[in-house]
Amino acid sequence: MLARLAQFVLRRRKSLLYVVVLLFAVSGAVGGSVFNKLSTGGYVDSSTESARGTEALESRFGAGDPNLVLLVTDERGVDDPAVAEAGAALTQRLGEEEGIRESYSYWTLGGPPELRSENADRALVLARIDGNEDEMQAWMDDHIDAFTGDDVDGLTVRPGGVAQANEDITRQTESDLFKAEALVFPVILVALVLVFGGVVAAMLPLGVGVFTIATVFLLLRVLTEVTDVSVLALNIVTGLGLGLAIDYSLFIISRYREELRRGADTDQAIVIAMRTAGRTVLFSALTVAIALSGLLVFPFYFLRSLAYAGIPTALLAAAASLTLLPALLKVLGPRIDKWQFRRRKEGDGLAGGVDGQGFWYRLALRVMRFPGRIAFTVVALLLVLGVPFLDLKMGLADERVLPTSAASHEVGNVVREEFTSQEHQAMTVVLEDVPNAAASADAIDDYARELSTLSGVAHVETVTGGYHDGRQVAEPGPQHEGYLGDGVYLKIVPEHEAMSEEGERLVHEVRDLPAPSSVLVSGPSAELVDSIDSMTSRLPLALGIIVGSTFVLLFLLTGSLLLPLKALVLNLLSLSATFGALVWGFQSGHLEGIVGDFTVTGTITWSVPILLFCVAFGLSMDYEVFLLSRIKEAYDKTGDNQLAVAQGLGHTGRLISAAAVLIAIVFIGFLTSGVVYLKAIGLGLALAVVMDATLVRGALVPSFMKLAGRANWWAPAPLRRLHARVGLRESVEIPAPAPTTPTPPPGKAD
Repeated sequence: MLARLAQFVLRRRKSLLYVVVLLFAVSGAVGGSVFNKLSTGGYVDSSTESARGTEALESRFGAGDPNLVLLVTDERGVDDPAVAEAGAALTQRLGEEEGIRESYSYWTLGGPPELRSENADRALVLARIDGNEDEMQAWMDDHIDAFTGDDVDGLTVRPGGVAQANEDITRQTESDLFKAEALVFPVILVALVLVFGGVVAAMLPLGVGVFTIATVFLLLRVLTEVTDVSVLALNIVTGLGLGLAIDYSLFIISRYREELRRGADTDQAIVIAMRTAGRTVLFSALTVAIALSGLLVFPFYFLRSLAYAGIPTALLAAAASLTLLPALLKVLGPRIDKWQFRRRKEGDGLAGGVDGQGFWYRLALRVMRFPGRIAFTVVALLLVLGVPFLDLKMGLADERVLPTSAASHEVGNVVREEFTSQEHQAMTVVLEDVPNAAASADAIDDYARELSTLSGVAHVETVTGGYHDGRQVAEPGPQHEGYLGDGVYLKIVPEHEAMSEEGERLVHEVRDLPAPSSVLVSGPSAELVDSIDSMTSRLPLALGIIVGSTFVLLFLLTGSLLLPLKALVLNLLSLSATFGALVWGFQSGHLEGIVGDFTVTGTITWSVPILLFCVAFGLSMDYEVFLLSRIKEAYDKTGDNQLAVAQGLGHTGRLISAAAVLIAIVFIGFLTSGVVYLKAIGLGLALAVVMDATLVRGALVPSFMKLAGRANWWAPAPLRRLHARVGLRESVEIPAPAPTTPTPPPGKAD
């Protein structure tokens, strides 16, 4: 199939390039507008109790968690008559805006101390913007400037809350994307020039990468018309698109140059490269796509949209490498080596020379002299690096993932430090079956009193009044009427940060407390608990899909049962070390200041580990496929396990390490981001690919394959027959081109 594709590309190269130019232009014109169509939400599973509780609040009571916080500051004090009048007017004006469900403040609720700072120079205005995340962001874009500034009706007002945090994250993400691209592209170009030893050859992978990114942007723009796509999908597209396009281009160009050095002409070299390295590229893209498909099983459109972006990115990177790249190679011909600054010698090059007997070949032989000792040492090192992962604590992303200069972060810090409770992070409890609130008043009163005695509860508000420490501290008044509707709900204001262990504990205690009827507990803490539970419940299915499919694909490549199992175990081992480094660096804060300033919260954003696992697993298997395909090719020719391992690593070691360095540069560009979890994703992926390309491929693979010996290639007879029929192979029977020199090398027979 790939040979026929290569022949077609060679015949229709000009027409193909015209189509590529046209598609690139359309992608730029249409796909460029995708930035305005992406969503900021997708972190909630609509089937969870907290999500159903939020929906019940809106449908039954016309209420909900406040998502906009205005921090009002005045040196005269918030109880000054002029300040109080201005604050009440600001609250009323905000509440009259279209799209605002409710608005209340320190001044409109009778001066509750929870909404006033300890120094009495600040107070809070809380509001709820109606609609989903996109509608909330649209309201912020159109209206927030009228309610914030240094002189708003004589007051200093700063915006905060979920709405402002989403706004800040969106703006920061877009800014970071352009900044990272401006930094990474020149660095990648220089690195490619150094790898290829010339400018023209270096431009090819970069061109394939840019084309891949543009076409995926076009696809995402189409997808936004039928489903929600997260704004963070763009970071996955740019990072993965550029990285995979470079990887695939490196392998095809390397094999192409290798065949040229064997004496093939341009057409022969392209066909052979497509039938060998091209087949592996296609196979590799499938493994990456399968790994990313694991994200589709999670009930969060944030994660699903990353799969929507990542799967076509892998497949389109392979498609461009198998069509656009060979067309360019044919057009360039010998000019691919134009503007070389380093003369290539026989045996030099990315693939380690024609015989592959370079540094990596010699390293493999040295490693296989002491396989047990080396395997034990490297495994012990990876296990030690992975120990911090045992202390993983996950949390939801809030304004603290942003730089401290972000408006929402500034307001959040002030509220935590200067206010006695977290009014804007309240937990709500909907009593589903209270048909007659008057008849149930005693039961509601008793329940509210019990809730107010729980550790970490500042106060409880409901239709029967306000409660603190088991006592009723406020009689029912106008401010409590909203708690009655199609049923009754209660508001629990915590003393502690919602995104904390104390917040999670409080959720479980509230849900375990006997209630007058069935309840729905919602709010930020409940959302955190439910999101993690929802993710972990789907994790076995995702792992089953990824591991099972990858095992089958590697069997089809190798015909072995042991090699796929070895690949999976080593992959998981290296990933655990990567996760351990992230927990040590970001959760514990040891990398603060080294990778840029960030706020240490003692948690890792809950979506980071699963996203890292899927992407890093796919990339690691990417390199595994390239290495095993060359080892299998050598083993089929020689039948010698040790020689096959040495030759396979010799042909691919330098290539894999160069590809790993290049893709690591792409992901290290994420460290320039002001969003903490993007820093963690970037560093995690960079560590994973570098560790995989060095410790795993350079030491563990040859060690384990030496220890296993011929058992590496074992499979039961029925599976051997199956592989003989449907297996995928890189080695193909291709007539060797005539040698360029009629005289054989000294000491060799004709």
